[in-house]
Amino acid sequence: MTTSEAASLRVAVVGAGAFGRNHLRVYRELEQAGFPVELAAVIDPNDGARAAAETQYGVRGFATIEACMAAARAELKRIGAASVCVPTVRHAECARELMACGIDLLIEKPLAASLADADEIVRMARELGRIVQVGHLERFNPAVRAVRELLHRPMFFEVHRLSVFTPRSLDVDVVLDLMIHDLDIVMKLVGEPVREVRAVGLPVLSRKVDIANVRLEFENGCVANFTASRVSTERVRKMRFFQPQQYISLDFARQDLLMIDVSAAAEMDAAQLAAMAAAGGAAGAGGHPSPGMSIRKVAVEAGEPLRLEIAAFLDAVRTRSEPVVTVEDGRAALGLALEINAAIAAHARRTGL
Repeated sequence: MTTSEAASLRVAVVGAGAFGRNHLRVYRELEQAGFPVELAAVIDPNDGARAAAETQYGVRGFATIEACMAAARAELKRIGAASVCVPTVRHAECARELMACGIDLLIEKPLAASLADADEIVRMARELGRIVQVGHLERFNPAVRAVRELLHRPMFFEVHRLSVFTPRSLDVDVVLDLMIHDLDIVMKLVGEPVREVRAVGLPVLSRKVDIANVRLEFENGCVANFTASRVSTERVRKMRFFQPQQYISLDFARQDLLMIDVSAAAEMDAAQLAAMAAAGGAAGAGGHPSPGMSIRKVAVEAGEPLRLEIAAFLDAVRTRSEPVVTVEDGRAALGLALEINAAIAAHARRTGL
């Protein structure tokens, strides 16, 4: 790609629903901020959604990918990249059509509705030399980026992702809708294959599973518990994990990272700890750290995850480099999510649910 092409990378957004509108907003904001990108088109078969997006973002709309590509060819204005923000069941067909036109893709999570579809996307990306990044947004959360510097041997995770009910994304269950974010992150942080999956889930307000609890054990003995609900009365997005001599708490929404370090205590013998406890008993009762423990808030540079995600995607397209979240990463997260869903179904059969 030449410098002139890189300076005016033209992008399209396929799907003008809630996710698509956010992608449109960020592309336009990046363009207005001087980022080398041009928001060229929005594609959606729904006349109302497409017209609203055209008006709000001042972008040309098309009912089909074919119509958009035909216009680009006729006007000699190539579109080089696109965000795929359609319902999950349409990811594979849209990806197929766009990659065949030489377009690099940012595909919203989950990558596809089935492993067969995901494998087709992986195959086409390799054969056609296309950049495909999967929209696991929380990978770009500044707190998640910061926590990588603190890792040395995580052995236990406790993750909660709770949301109030919304009719959005009811084409998939809560595992593929919400929990998949955390599955992707924990798999990346642990870096080991999953050895055992235990899961339970129930439909509550929809026909698909709306609340689920999952226990994973990895090959190195690390255990992770996940709870996801889209029928909660509150919004919670937190992850806590333990590793030798450290406890780390991450709040996705607040982009907060707290670390409790007990390494000093680990180096003391019983007599030293007892003496410190006696001297610091009053302070400890007042809510201060226990002897030998240090609590600190880790510095996190705030930022909008979607803006960071899209900027990283555009950089991968320009440099032809591997994206932060690869198509293989997306396939792995989907595979684990589907395995969890199978475990939930098996549990439901055993218990008569």
